[in-house]
Amino acid sequence: MFHGIDPRSPIPLYVQIAERVRLAIATGTLGSAAPLPSVRQLSAELRVNPATITQAYRDLEAQGFVEIRHGAGTFVRELAPGRRARERSQHAVALVRKLLAEARRSGVSLAELQRALETELGAKTT
Repeated sequence: MFHGIDPRSPIPLYVQIAERVRLAIATGTLGSAAPLPSVRQLSAELRVNPATITQAYRDLEAQGFVEIRHGAGTFVRELAPGRRARERSQHAVALVRKLLAEARRSGVSLAELQRALETELGAKTT
């Protein structure tokens, strides 16, 4: 779930971590009441300061995605189906924006990008 966290990104690490958890909750990869890794465990795994993980978890709690139970851990909260769908939709928009930005940087035209998408989508449905 946390592969691809980039310490060189202009996006703060705690934001990257929180985004990954939000997506995992929205897609159902992390179900209701599922425990998240402990702050100590995740900070060691990602090789980041424990305060970074704490900030990500606090933000997720403030947004209603997780519940922090002091002494017990951090657990996924139940989300309404509509909220899950909105989160997935927001993630899809972010992916498209990222793809378009990368295409512009690479000099790929919109027509070329559209043909490539159609080719890939056609290959996936056959």
